[in-house]
Parts: sequence; C-alpha cells; structure tokens
Amino acid sequence: MLPIRAVVRSSPCRRCRPTQVARSLATSASSTPNSIANSSRAISHYLQQARSRDLLSTTLQSQHRSLHSSSRELKEKRWVNSAEPGEGEGEGEGEKEKEKTKEKSEEKQVKDSSAEAESSKAAEERAKAESAAKTSESTVKASSSSSSSSAPPSPSTPGSSGSGSGSGTPPSTGKEIAKPIIPEVYPQVLAIPITHRPLFPGFYKAVTVRSPPVIKAIRDLQAHGQPYVGAFLLKDSTSDSDVVTDLNQVHPVGVFCQITSCFTSQEGEGKPEALTAVLFPHRRIRIDELVKPGEGAGQQVASFTSFVEEVQKGEKGEGEVESFEPEVPSVEEVREELGTVSQDRTEESDVPASETKSEPAATPKKPLSPIGFLHSLVPEISLTNVTNVGLEPYQKDSQVVRAIMSELISVFKEIAQLQPMFREQVTSFAISNTSSQVFDEPDKLADLAAVVSTADVSDLQAVLESTSIEDRLQRALILLKKELINAQLQFKISRDVDSKIQKRQREYYLMEQLKGIKKELGMESDGKDKLVEGFKEKASKLAMPEGVRKVFDEELNKLVHLEPSASEFNVTRNYIDWLTQVPWGVHSPENYDITHAVKVLDEDHYGLKDVKDRILEFMAVGKLRGTVEGKILCLAGPPGVGKTSIGKSIARALGRQFYRFSVGGLTDVAEIKGHRRTYIGAMPGKPIQALKKVATENPLILIDEVDKISKAYNGDPASALLEMLDPEQNKSFLDHYLDVPIDLSRVLFVCTANVLETIPGPLLDRMEVLQVSGYVSAEKMSIAERYLSPQAKDAAGLKEVDINLEPGAIEALIRYYCRESGVRNLKKHIDKIYRKAAFKIVTDLGEDALPEPKASSEGTVETQQPDVKPASEHLPGDQSPSPGDAGSTTKVTTVPREPMKIPDSVHVTITQENLRDYVGPPIYHKDRLYTSAPPAGVSTGLGYLGNGSGAVMPIEVTSMPGKGNLQLTGKLGEVIRESAQIALSYVKANAYLLGITKSEAEVTLNDRDVHLHMPEGAIGKEGPSAGTAILTAFVSLFTKTKVDPDVAMTGEISLLGQVLPVGGLKEKILAAHRAGIKKLIVPAACKPDIDENVPESVKSGIEFVFVEDIRQVLHEVFRGSEVEERWRETLPNEKEPEREVHGRLE
Repeated sequence: MLPIRAVVRSSPCRRCRPTQVARSLATSASSTPNSIANSSRAISHYLQQARSRDLLSTTLQSQHRSLHSSSRELKEKRWVNSAEPGEGEGEGEGEKEKEKTKEKSEEKQVKDSSAEAESSKAAEERAKAESAAKTSESTVKASSSSSSSSAPPSPSTPGSSGSGSGSGTPPSTGKEIAKPIIPEVYPQVLAIPITHRPLFPGFYKAVTVRSPPVIKAIRDLQAHGQPYVGAFLLKDSTSDSDVVTDLNQVHPVGVFCQITSCFTSQEGEGKPEALTAVLFPHRRIRIDELVKPGEGAGQQVASFTSFVEEVQKGEKGEGEVESFEPEVPSVEEVREELGTVSQDRTEESDVPASETKSEPAATPKKPLSPIGFLHSLVPEISLTNVTNVGLEPYQKDSQVVRAIMSELISVFKEIAQLQPMFREQVTSFAISNTSSQVFDEPDKLADLAAVVSTADVSDLQAVLESTSIEDRLQRALILLKKELINAQLQFKISRDVDSKIQKRQREYYLMEQLKGIKKELGMESDGKDKLVEGFKEKASKLAMPEGVRKVFDEELNKLVHLEPSASEFNVTRNYIDWLTQVPWGVHSPENYDITHAVKVLDEDHYGLKDVKDRILEFMAVGKLRGTVEGKILCLAGPPGVGKTSIGKSIARALGRQFYRFSVGGLTDVAEIKGHRRTYIGAMPGKPIQALKKVATENPLILIDEVDKISKAYNGDPASALLEMLDPEQNKSFLDHYLDVPIDLSRVLFVCTANVLETIPGPLLDRMEVLQVSGYVSAEKMSIAERYLSPQAKDAAGLKEVDINLEPGAIEALIRYYCRESGVRNLKKHIDKIYRKAAFKIVTDLGEDALPEPKASSEGTVETQQPDVKPASEHLPGDQSPSPGDAGSTTKVTTVPREPMKIPDSVHVTITQENLRDYVGPPIYHKDRLYTSAPPAGVSTGLGYLGNGSGAVMPIEVTSMPGKGNLQLTGKLGEVIRESAQIALSYVKANAYLLGITKSEAEVTLNDRDVHLHMPEGAIGKEGPSAGTAILTAFVSLFTKTKVDPDVAMTGEISLLGQVLPVGGLKEKILAAHRAGIKKLIVPAACKPDIDENVPESVKSGIEFVFVEDIRQVLHEVFRGSEVEERWRETLPNEKEPEREVHGRLE
C-alpha cells in the first residue's frame, strides 16, 4: 500500500469528485511511467476502489510488509505520528510545497494535503467534518503505516494538524511512538558473505566490508530506510570476498539481518577505507537465485502501472458515485491491509457482495523488490532473491522435545559451573531477550547452544539449516556435550596446575624459612656461599695459568653478585664448573719401559710385528726425550684387524688414561670446538670432555673412523681437527665454550682409518701413518686358539666344561667361512659354535639335570603391555590383551643369578666333519673357477677385495663379428676399464710382432668385437693391478694359445708395455697360496714389499717372477709354446726376469 500512497501524494492534481479521479487515472495509465508517479488521489479512494479480494490480496501481500521500499518516503522520519487523518497525503505533498515557499512548507509538512487539494470552501468544510469524525481511526492508520520503519524514534518530528483544511487548529497533544516491526516477507536482499562461523538469530555480529560498491550499497540501504541484508557463510573459509558470484560459493541457508549501526575504519596507511556493520539476525532465509545485471530495473514501475489500470477499471461512473463517507475504510480494514494484524482474518466481511462479484480474480504477481534502487550496482554487489526458512510443525509438549530441552538446560548448568565466562555469556543473552523465555522456546535454545559452542563450521551450519526441531535440538545437544567435555578437561588441567603451583610455592616458602632458621643458628651457610667456597677449593688444587686464573676470578666475582633465581646465575655456574673440571697441571706418570711395553703388546695382539716395532721405536724416543709430544699416529688398515685394541694396548703400556670418540659421520664443528656460551645447553667440545673424564692432561685420545668424517652446512669438522692435531697449534687450543687457551700438546692422539684416500690432505700430512695389514691363516689360527676361543667359551657359560675345538675345525673355518683379513668375522663364528654347543648341552641334559632355581621375590611392578590390538582384530583363542584391560604385575628382585654347574660327564668335540652342524654350509666352495686347463682367452689375475682379503680372479675374453668395439662386463670400475683399453691398444699396435697378423700393413680387429668379462659380477672391481692379466688374455685369444692355470699375475701396464707396481701384495699372495698357485708374476718394484711384509709361511711353495716389461710377462706365461719360439725373434727379452723360489715349509 505504501507505493500507492507515494503515487497519490506526489501528484499535483487537486482532489475532486470520483468522476475526476477516473479521468485522471485514465490519463496517467496511457502516459509514460513517469506520469503515473505524478497522479494524485486520496488514499481512502484507492482503498475503497481496490476492495476486490483477488486484486487487493495480490497487491497488498507483496507490499504490506515492504513499506520501506519507497525511497522518497523513508528519507523522512516517520516514527512519531499524529492523530490527524490524511497524514500520508501531507507527507507526499510537502516536498513540492518546499519549492514554492520554505516557510510555508515547514509550517504545513504534517498537515493533511487534502486541505490544499480542495478548491472550494464546501470541500474544506466537508473535509473538516470528515477529519473530526474519524480522528481516532486516522491515528491508528497513521501509526500502523509508520510502524514498519526500523529507524530509531525521533521525538523532534512535528505532529500533523488536527484539521484537514489547515486552518491553524493546534495539533493534537496525544502522540503515539510505534515499536519497529521487522518485515516478515522480504523477497530480495543484499547478500553479505561471512567467514569462520555462521550467524544465528538473536545474536549480534560485527562484519567488516572492504568493497567500495558494497559499502555504498549499505549506506544507500540506511539512507532509504531499508537496513536489511542477508548473511551467508562462505564454504571456503580461506576466501575473503564481499560479493557472491556463484550460489555454490556460499551455503544456501543464511540469516536475515538488520543493520543496527555502522562505522568506518582505516586498516592501515595506503589501504582503502573499510566499513564495519553491526548485524542483528532475525530469522533464517534461503537463497533462491542471484539477481543478474538488468533484471528488475523496471519491475516496480510496471507493477504500479498495471495496478493503477486495474483500479481505474473498477471505478464507478460519475452518476454511480455515492456519498463521500463510505469511501473511508475502517481502522480494522487498514490494519489488516497494512499487515499489522493477523493474516488469517477474512477481508470479505467489509466488502460489498456486489463488488466482490463484479471484480474478476487477479492473477498472482511477482513481489516487488524493496531494494530496487540497488539494481544499478549489480554485479559489483550481490543481490539475491530469498525465501524464509521456517520450522516444521511440531508439538511443543512432545516428550522427546521436552527431554532434549531438559538435557540441554542441565548441560548449560554444568558448563556454567565450570566456566564463569560461559555463565556470563548465557546470562547476557537471557537478559537481552527479556521479551521471550529463551529456555522455554526450543528453537532459541538450540540456537543459543550452537552460538556458545566452539564446534566445527560444518556442525554449526548443520544446526542452522535444520528445519526439524528434534533434529536441531539433538545436533545442538551434541555440540554442547563436546563443550562440556572440553570444559571438564580444562577444569582438570587448571586444577592440577594450581595444585602443583601451590605445592611448589609451599615447598619454596618452607625451604626459605628453613634456610633462614639454619642460617640464624649457624647450622648451614647460604647455598651460594657454599658453592663459591667449593669452586675456590677446587681451583686451589689446580695449577691454572695466569690468564685462566684471571678469567676464573672474574667469573667467580660475577657469580657472587648474582641472585640464584637469575638466568645468568646458572650459565656462570656451569662455566666455572667446567673451568675447574679441566685438570690444569694434573698428569699421570708415564712408563717408558720397553720390556713392559713388549709384554703388554704381545699379550693383547698376535703378529703385527711391524706395527709393534714402530710403537716400540716411538716409546724409545719418548724414554730418551722424556715426552712424546708432537706425535700423531694413524693406524690404517681393513676392518677387524685390531686398530682400536692397539690404541688401548699403547695406553696400557705407557700407563696413560684412555679415551675414545668416533668422528664417523660427524658434521658439526661444535663437537670439536664446543658451543658458544650464549646457546641453550652449550657445552665444550670432545677434547675438553675427554680431559674432564680422565682427570689428567696427558691421556691417550683415540679418534676413531677419521676417514669417514663428513662436511655439512654448519662447518667442516676435518678442518677443525687441524688445530687439535697440529703440534704447533694444540699448545694453545681454543675451545668456543671455555674461550681460554688449553694445552693439548701432552695428549697422545691416535687415529684409525680404513682407507687413506678419503682423509683430507692437510689432515693426513699432520699424522704418521702405520699400515696395519690383515692376518694370514697361521696368524688367524693362533689368534683363535689363544684369544678368541677362550673368550667365547667363557661368554657362553662353558668355562668349566670339557669342550674341544680342534685345529682342523678352526682351519676349515678360516678357509671356507672367514677369508677376510681381520678376525672379527672369525670371532663371530667361534661365538656361534660355543652358543650352539651350550644349546645342545642344555637340550640333552634336560630340566631334570639343570633345574631352574627358586626365584626370590622382593616386589612387583606393572607389566608393560605390547601393542594392544582392537577387539575386532582378535582371532579365536587369541589371549592378547584388549583395550582397557587392567595391566598385570610381575615379580622383581635385586639378587643376581648364579651360574649353573655343568656335570663333569659332559664332553663336546667340534671337528672338521661336524663343523657344518654348528655354523651351517660353507660360504666359499672352491678357490679356482677353472680347476683344469682353461680355453684360450682365459688368464688368472689377483685382486684385493674391499674387506681386506685377496682373491684369485679369472679374466675371460672372447671375440665375435662386429665393428671393432670393446665390451666390458663384471661390474668393472673406471680404472680397470682404462687398463683394458690400454691392453687392447698394445695388442693392436704390436699385432704383427705378436704373430696375430702376417704383415705390419695388415689391419686387425676392425671387423670383430671383443668382449671382456670378469666373473662374480655382483662384486665391484676397481684398480689397475689387472693390466698384465688382461693383456695376457687378449694375446691368448688372438694367438689361440692356452694359459697355464697354475700361473697368476698382477701388475699395472703402461701403453708402451712397462709393468708398474701395485699394492695389497700380502693379501693377494695369501689368496694365491690358498688356491694352490705355483707361479706368481709380479712387478719387480714390489719385491721389497714382499720380502718385508709377506711371511715365509705364505710364500712357501710359490715361485715368484719379478718382471719389468710386458715382454717378460708373455715369455714367462707362454714358455714352451710355438708363439713363444717366434717371439724370441720378434719380441726378444732384453734381460731375463729375476726369480725367487720358496720351498714348502714342513
């Protein structure tokens, strides 16, 4: 009805008789939409003419709750209403009267415009009589028309005059302030997307908007008196948008909100202005569709045109006009049509039957948009068509609903007892809703439970979207139960923390009292004073250098003036503690007795004569000089040869303290140089820790695995070792933590390494390297009989048992199971033999001969359960514990168990025949791949394996049609591949001299490919020592001459045929001795190494040929063959190689 009043009041025409009204409406209907807005009629006339039920119900239903859709009306204040009739016409005409005269407009802005419309005194008198007769009805009507405004009351708005003629009658003193009524139907709203949590009816929420178009739209809504928006939760919580571009962007169900207040804020310099709007949700709504650009622009004008046309059609002719009074509707009719009373009341009671029958039924029309003035901002803002979301019908007295509500209230009470803030929040909401009992209305109770909970967004949205009261209450109850659990847990944690704090405070208070009492009685001095005295006493026993003593006094003075509760107190105390833990001037007396040293070394190690001699030389120099300063030893050799135990023996022989630490994989420089004191948990490096541990300044520090040190982003520890191991620098070693110079020159450093290639050059240059080679079979036999077997027997609990491990079994163990150069693997196998023997003894004797002793129980402890299976995974008969089962207890005791006595009748002998029963099948089956004469193209080389052992390695060569390519297989390294290339190039270059071609001009091997393979392809092979063997295999293939299988060779070759020396001769010769090789061809430069390091037991039965040129190799390998006879002319030897034959030892 409000748009109709606006149209009527904005027309400049005067009120006239009904005939004139019909002609005026007909003219307006045929003109442009703007002319419709200029037509003028009294509101009572249009109400009387629109009594047709179908037409009026359709129009009023869409407009009676949209009274704020008139932007021109709601710019004025309409909260205070006078009791004068025709107020609506006066407000519409006031704007036009301002243009004529401002003073007249101010005096008459609340008067009835009908007085200005009448041109005769008769009309004025009739209007005055009408006004006097219907004062009360017009007051009610004016109040209802103004009640839908949401603007706050404005007492300064003048009331309308009581006279319709504007004759100066004083206004009525009875003013009525109407309560704002929120529209129940609002078909189109401005959509505001929100994040984090959905809104619920009855709870305020502040929303910040940053989009300028949206800010403008909100301000326009307030200016037009339409402060209503729709708030919808975004599905993506990370997005921050003020505009809804797609329905899938937000949840379909939101809330209809009223903007209660707005204020602007500046988020930062250079950022746009933001608007913060305080929203008050009223009800739930659902998005039907988004308004697209161009839609609804002329909808409102078109609706007014059609409505006016229908009214004009229903007007009576001039002769049918009745008296003026019946056209005035009653108060009840106006209230009903404006929506201030229930819609269930019938309207047919006041409508004449003749009019009802004469008006045709009007078709339903699309509701008018109350915010049509915002359509021009689309798509920069989001307008949506919405419908209300109501609750499904339910019985308030339902037992289920009442039960859930009672449970919700009880949970509210429980949480309120645990959390005072929760109680204040619920109380505040209850006070703000005094008009309704929150705890008696199930829907509001569910919303309250959802608002106060901290549940997930999805759970809160589910409560908002639920239309069933039982479902909504149950969901809210679940959320509130979770809050109760959290509140109980929080209360428990808070109570435990409070109790601990109170206990500690009480203990601290009592301890301080006790200290004060003891101090007054002289029983005990202050703890800090006692600590300082202890440091002074320790420092007095040390021969600190002058610089260190000065630092100690400064730090001790700082400690005296610090409070024990200060954080710096503990840092200073720890520093002084470390400073006094260093053994300044304290050293152990050294023993340089050579006889004692020889005895100790022989007790601990068998063999290693060269290493022992070098150590004894080292000690002899120390005996003469009185010190061994400036010596850094490095023991290099394969694993398991006893490098670490040698270091222990040296320390025992010298009478020094022993400390070992490994640098394998070390990446942090602070492990060597220490941490700065500013770091939490800072401590000195390993050298200082070693001095503190041994309490002397001249220990033997063994640095293990020095070849495996690493480098990372936090420094290079190998470079940090340079200062520690350099005799010229370690006299004043500076640790980062102590930050005072420390003398490490009296420390004997011994390093161990497997290989020397990975040690940095500068570090290796500061060390004296002692090569610790592997043990031969005879040495392993002695080590096993003297050391390993007794130790393993004692460790297996068989010390008093008659168990005989025969030498034949040990020899078989070394030959077929443990070929590596060290004895670590041999020790493992011997331990396994004695463990197996112990098991057989216990099994054969049984429990009768070896009963379990009675356990003496001194207490019980709870048994630690293994990983508990869930009940669903338990199988039938499974006795494993289930979740929640009480833990069992087990008996404990501190009495040690005594070893058991084995009967003297037990005898066990391990021979070569039954060795398999103890250690399993042999690992190495044979020493040679070819036991008989191999075909042409096969030679025998010697290799050095990574575990420190040697091996006999056959080399196979074959050829096939091709393009002259060389193919290499057998997991060969880069160096050995280069040796094969050199050997093939030598053969091609000397093909005629070797008898492969018939003339020097003939080209060979251009049409054939050569394939070289070294068996045992899983083992990587590297090194140049197979050069002579590879060349021999090529010559054997191309000359079709077989190689004697009892001949093996090793040595590197050059491109012109020179034989160069190689390493690992001791291990290689040992492998040849084990394989039964009778002749070894080795480089002549290796003879001193063989004479010095290879024992006679290994060289026995082998003929050594020391060669310098490849010609000597070929003549020796193919001696007595046809090609060798030809080579005497083409490839003659310049001199015969040196030979050395060692007889077999008996």
